[in-house]
Amino acid sequence: MNLKQLVVAYFQYPAVIAYLLLAAASTAVWFAYPAGALATIASVAVAIILYPLVWYALHRWVLHSQWMYKMPLLAATWKRIHYDHHQDPNRLEILFGALHTTVPTIALATAPIGYLFGGIGGAAAGFAAGLLMTCFYEFCHCIQHLAYTPKHPMLVKMKQRHMAHHFHDETGNFGITNFFWDRLFGTSYEKVSQRKKSATVFNLGYTPEVAEKYPWVAKLSGGVATGHPSKRIRQG
Repeated sequence: MNLKQLVVAYFQYPAVIAYLLLAAASTAVWFAYPAGALATIASVAVAIILYPLVWYALHRWVLHSQWMYKMPLLAATWKRIHYDHHQDPNRLEILFGALHTTVPTIALATAPIGYLFGGIGGAAAGFAAGLLMTCFYEFCHCIQHLAYTPKHPMLVKMKQRHMAHHFHDETGNFGITNFFWDRLFGTSYEKVSQRKKSATVFNLGYTPEVAEKYPWVAKLSGGVATGHPSKRIRQG
């Protein structure tokens, strides 16, 4: 896959189009209720700065939690937004998060702070910044999962770390484009030799034994798949 094919594939996903349309709508709201220059800059800057921390926290303590699948009302959400992604990391139709979970999260992480800075206009500016940051994150996520070989050293490093998260040890490298918080909280590793291979890298701890007690995800999945995704695909 070359860069042009990557870009074409990226823009085929409805979620990306939805984020861009919402960002355009938020920009229109800003024009209708403009905040001052400083308030707008502050709203956008805070959204951009906080975004990696919010993603890290959600990825580590929500998506990789051991509590969501234990609750019948949240089991289907956990399965859709992350369990399925780890069961088969290269399954493209679930590469992007579900809009009903991502959009409210982006709004909560950006709009209230923007509102404090500049009212409705500040909230719209912060929300638009969060949506565009999401587009950037998801483009990098595509690079990491699609058959594209990046040339820039930074992108190469991002892909290596994210692939280690998916295929070696899921308890580290929670960042997508920014690994500052991984380093700060001690969850960063650059080489797979630095960590022992995780037995739960594909099931996130939702084993057949666990499924006997908390069966909701297994019922939705038709059982609990085990083993490397490539082997399961060949057997299927």
